[in-house]
Amino acid sequence: MTTPNKHCTVRIDRSKYERLVALAAERGSTPTDLIRTAVDGFLASSHLLTASQRRMARISEFQQLALDIIIREQFPEYRDRIIAETDKRLEQYHGA
Repeated sequence: MTTPNKHCTVRIDRSKYERLVALAAERGSTPTDLIRTAVDGFLASSHLLTASQRRMARISEFQQLALDIIIREQFPEYRDRIIAETDKRLEQYHGA
């Protein structure tokens, strides 16, 4: 007969282990229970991180599009200069 749980070994450095044991004692729990709770919390929130990243990407795209439209319509003479400076900074700060 198999159990629904699977065994997993996790190695952590001594200082983290000692903190984990102390926190478990404070809460009247076991280190294993705290690790399970942490894993459950991480897995439950993993979709939120993805949603947050999508939100940031959408905001970024909106800002870029809005700025591009404003520049093209109101300041077309500056567009090439802005793009050139952007490329220069991209290479300078990001190596791309």
